[in-house]
Amino acid sequence: MDEAKIVIIEGSPRKYGNSAKLAFVAEKGAKDLGCETEILWVADYNIKPCIGCVSDDVMECRFPCVIKDDFNRLAEKLISSDGIIVSTPIYWYMVSGQVKNLIDRMTSLENMLLHSGRSLLDGKVAAFIATGNDAGTSTAISYLMDVFNSFGCHIPAWALAYHHSYEDSLDNSAAVIDSYNIGLNVCRLAKVLKKEKKPWYTFEVNVEELRNYAKSSIASIEAKSLEERREKANGGE
Repeated sequence: MDEAKIVIIEGSPRKYGNSAKLAFVAEKGAKDLGCETEILWVADYNIKPCIGCVSDDVMECRFPCVIKDDFNRLAEKLISSDGIIVSTPIYWYMVSGQVKNLIDRMTSLENMLLHSGRSLLDGKVAAFIATGNDAGTSTAISYLMDVFNSFGCHIPAWALAYHHSYEDSLDNSAAVIDSYNIGLNVCRLAKVLKKEKKPWYTFEVNVEELRNYAKSSIASIEAKSLEERREKANGGE
């Protein structure tokens, strides 16, 4: 299928909650721009906690994950997608436990970089929705951006939506608009990047050549810069 596929990870066990409502808004945006969509309710899957294989031996961590549960089945959907939207409630200033377990297990996808030279999430697009009664939405979204960018995902402009209130998230016009734009922007960028087959990260570089380039570039401006700093320190212009 040529059209881009966007997977929405819904991280709440409450399928009628605020994060789910905004997830459907984001789905509408992706659909309106012509992307195929699927919502994955993480609570429907049995995903056990990570057991830390990577800390025993970095090469032991790989996909398929060795733990026998539903993770590999869900992960296959992520691998076959072109974009991922995570929508999570805030549990004590952070993502839900279901989402955190999933992210920890997704290490097996990222660590394929060491086995095949490419993260299995490399080049996908990611964006994020967080909802909560009070604080924590910005903290959770910042965390998710760090993690998914480290997985190899592209994060487009306007890639976040949040709602922190006891009120219904659909009554928050800004959150609704932002969520819809998430769907649009993830779909738009996923369509562009779908045509690019090359990995976005590579080990195949000459590190010494890069060091020398940086050193020579710095050396060319160091003397002049030091002189200017001394002049300013002595009151010169």
